[in-house]
Formats: sequence, structure tokens, C-alpha cells
Amino acid sequence: MRTQKAPQIYENLEITAMASDGKGIGRVENMVVFVEHTVTGDVVDVQVTKKKSGFRQGIPIIFHKKSALRQEPVCIHFGICGGCKWQNLKYEYQLDHKHQQVIDALKRIAKVEYPEPARIMAAPDVLRYRNKLEYTFSDSSWLTDEEIKSGADYSDRDALGFHIPGRFDKILDIKTCHLQAEPGNEIRLFIRREAKKLNLPFFNLRTQEGNLRTLLMRNNKAGDWMICLSVTDYNESVKALLELVKAEFPQIKSLYFAVNTKRNDTLTDIEPEVFHGEAWIEEEMEGLKFRIHPKSFYQTNADQAFELYKKTREFADIQEGEMVYDLYTGTGTIALFLAAKAAKVVGVEYVEEAVIDARENAKSNKISNTEFISGDMKDILVEDFFAIHGKPDVIITDPPRAGMHEQVTKRILESGAKRIVYVSCNPATQARDLAILDTKYKITEVQAVDMFPQTTHVENIVKLELRDAH
Repeated sequence: MRTQKAPQIYENLEITAMASDGKGIGRVENMVVFVEHTVTGDVVDVQVTKKKSGFRQGIPIIFHKKSALRQEPVCIHFGICGGCKWQNLKYEYQLDHKHQQVIDALKRIAKVEYPEPARIMAAPDVLRYRNKLEYTFSDSSWLTDEEIKSGADYSDRDALGFHIPGRFDKILDIKTCHLQAEPGNEIRLFIRREAKKLNLPFFNLRTQEGNLRTLLMRNNKAGDWMICLSVTDYNESVKALLELVKAEFPQIKSLYFAVNTKRNDTLTDIEPEVFHGEAWIEEEMEGLKFRIHPKSFYQTNADQAFELYKKTREFADIQEGEMVYDLYTGTGTIALFLAAKAAKVVGVEYVEEAVIDARENAKSNKISNTEFISGDMKDILVEDFFAIHGKPDVIITDPPRAGMHEQVTKRILESGAKRIVYVSCNPATQARDLAILDTKYKITEVQAVDMFPQTTHVENIVKLELRDAH
């Protein structure tokens, strides 16, 4: 028999920095060590869990010193649920690390000249700031080591919660989540409890058996709620569950169900059906009203979205008579927010349903100087498009985390736009694209916005100006 090696231990490792994924960073000679659940200033013994060329990953087994930067996490699920990796780090230091993350991306990836970034815009609320959460049902909940060792009876493994990081089929049963306002937890726990009374089977992600799959919960600042229950079969028991939810929570203005028999949980190609109430809830921003459906994209932190859009408008500096392109426009929130300043705004978006929402939002807000077009950005943004719609004076681009396709970046370079405002939820891919744009555009302003307190994510806005514009 092969003798199992004892795990490698690094003793008294000082954590000197934080990685963009939330892990602490220490060094053993020239070896970088990434350590879960640690923060700058901790001194720990680390058990190595993964060895790679040039670095190690590990978990802390003994804390010799706890950093002054630490705080006590408010959530009982911290460390297991992957949603709030920095709940153990005081908020002012979360902001410091996010600010540095932006600088590092500009310096090490973009490698271009840039002005000193403005201080990151802090969020007014560090808890209960999200207006959308998605939960997953499972008949085999994740058990912690402590639960397994306890010897308790876990024959009932039904769960309604979040995926364990890196494990698609493992769901942590959530007792309380601090990311969304109440009665969010009440609604979720009520649905879980009443579903079990009705003997509705929770889904098994491996065997693809069971009925209850996912639960989408959205709310707005006015206190209205939207619920969408995804099932494999809409039957009398599901109908009875929805009736109970409807009667218990008058705050739910829009109650949906969706029948999903696919092997994945996405609703992209499924049309949810209204069970009760309106087909949408509305969010208001500076007098504009935006209709939100189950599949609509809307920034999940409404208060910080307002700050993000105001700064985007400031950077755009739209002058009378100027044409604006809003790339990756989603449901048109930025386009409509800017429309009053522009001669015309042309929004381009891949998702057809989002474009339909954008047009409806423009119509309901009586905005007539916008046009929204759906299709693949790299195929649409060609010379003929410029000829038909006119070349832009200002381009707003807010791509997904992967950044812009190289062809799109080249088309922007060919557009001749005077100003570009690049909004990104991923400073690393943004920096990659900025390196390409640097051939014709210079960075003149940088502003990060903290949209997601307690997480490692940061939103960043960069203003670029055409080098030979003057």
C-alpha cells in the first residue's frame, strides 16, 4: 500500500497582501502562498491544499496573530457560502484593496499612462443592498465537517440556498442572508417550509429528478417584490404553493412561475408566466422609471447604480447636438439616463429580450431620441452601421466581465469618437482593452465605484479622449 504523505505545513506565515479573489497572500522564500479566510496582518500556520508551479494554496489551521483589519462576520454562513468573502475585513480596508486592484490592473496589465484614480466611491449600505438574489433547491444539501462529525440525523437533506463555490451540485441551505432587505428571508423560508408540507420534491442536480428548481427574488426601493419559482412540472401542488405565497405576502406585486425541463437552470430561453399581479416591478431613477421583468438586467445595487450613472454622464460630457453610442446597453438604463443631453443615443445589445425592455422603457418615459438594436456587437458595429446611424461623438461601453471582443475594440478605434467612457465590472479585462485603445485614446479620468460591499468585486469607470482631438 502507498503511504499517505503528511500535509505540508508553513508555520508563522505573515499575510502581507490580498488577492483579487479575496485570499490572503504570504510568501515562503520566493514562493507565493494564497490562504483562504485570512487578511493582511494575520500570522498563521497554513496547511497546503494545492501545489502549483510558482505558488501554493492553503487553509489556516492556527492563528498566532489576528490582524487589526479584521471584523467579526455578521453571517452564520461566512466561510462556507462564497458570496461575501470579505465580511471578515473592515469596510474601509475593503475599499483600500479595491482601489488598489484598479491601480494594479492599469499598471500591470494595461501598462499605459493614467492619472491618479479618484478615491473609490463607498456604498452607503454595506448590507441588504442587493435587489436581486437567485436561490437553488436541492434534495442533498451540503454538510459541513462539524455537521458530519456531530452524528445528528441528516436523513432530510432538502435545501434552498446557494451553490458551494466550485461545486455545481452542492447547495448550502441558507438560514439567513444579509444581502437583501426583508421580508426576503421570510419569503424564502416560507416557500421552503410550505413546499415540504405539500410534499413537493426538491430537485437533484445530478440525477435531474425532482420538481422545485430555482427561486428568483427581486425587489425595488419602493418595497415591491417579484418572485419567480422555477419548476419541472406545473401541477396542483405548485399552484397551491403559489396561492399560499400570494396570500401571505401582499408586498409581492409580481408572482411568476417558469417550467424548466432542461439540464441547466438558466431561464434565458424560457418564458416565465405570470401567476399573480403585474408583469413587472418598477425602479425609479432621477424621474425615469424602468420596468423590470424576471429576465431583465438591472444593476443589483440601485443606490450605487445611480452614482455610477451620474459619474458616467459626467465623464461623457455630452455637448448639444452630439451623437452617443451605448454599447452593451442591456435594458437601456444608461442610454435613457443620458438621452436628455444628446441629440440621439443608439443602444446596441446582444440579448433581444433586453432590447425589447429598452424600447418599452423609452416609450414609457416618453423619450424619443433613442434607438435600440439587437445582435452580436462584433457583427453589428461595422462601417455600414456608422453610415446608417452616423458616427458617434461619444461612446459608452459597459461590457460583461469578459470585456470587449477584439473586433469591437478595433471598431471603436475606427469610429473617431471624441470621448469614450468605459464602464467595467472587471478591471483586469478592462485594462486589457485599454491597452489596445491607447493607440488613439488617452485616459484622462478614473473612478471606481463599490457596487458590492463584502465582496472582492469592483466597478470601474475610465474616461478616454481622442489624442488628436485638439
